[in-house]
Amino acid sequence: MTACNSRPVTSGQDAPHRDLEKLLQRHLVHPYRKPVLDYSRAAFATALASRAAWNPAAPLILDAGCGVGWSTLALARIHPDCFVIGVDQSSDRLGRGRPEEIPENAVLVRADLVDFWRLLAAEGLRLERHYVLYPNPWPKVGHLARRWHGHAVFPVWRELGGLVECRSNWRIYVEEMAQALTLLSGRPVSPESFVPDAPLTPFERKYLASGHALWRCQVDLP
Repeated sequence: MTACNSRPVTSGQDAPHRDLEKLLQRHLVHPYRKPVLDYSRAAFATALASRAAWNPAAPLILDAGCGVGWSTLALARIHPDCFVIGVDQSSDRLGRGRPEEIPENAVLVRADLVDFWRLLAAEGLRLERHYVLYPNPWPKVGHLARRWHGHAVFPVWRELGGLVECRSNWRIYVEEMAQALTLLSGRPVSPESFVPDAPLTPFERKYLASGHALWRCQVDLP
């Protein structure tokens, strides 16, 4: 990635989508039933086996959409007593760009996040922390259902619990996520601008170098 050349997100939206609450309420009533893919099941088994080999009782951290895995490595260093699972659906991203070997308390797997979240919930596993760092913003007005907080799988996050943190360089995405997490948790969640002490992902580093404002929201799900 080349520094200082990232364009800000552009969208026809200038505020959170007016249909978000209605869409989420519909998803809460009608659980997501799409069959889980075989490759996601295999990745899930690999992740649990890696955790069991290191420490089967270790608290779990999920790095959802980990890209090349820099954030997974950083989170494993920051939380040495936890086991960090980095999940991305792209084998190309997972196969390049890592600056070092994967530590024993982390694993990177290729899976569909929609499947992986549901497999965690079906296994009765709870997360210590849940990171969603710079997801695809899907900025067109008609893209709401493609954003994670507008997707039919979103209610499963409540079953996983833990401290959820979402970061983006698009303010509206974080505002919508905060609104959705408020509805999901029953707790007030507010977006905030922030400057990280050290970038967790290549995108975060690139956005900082390009002068973008960064936004995040977080909540501890009961």
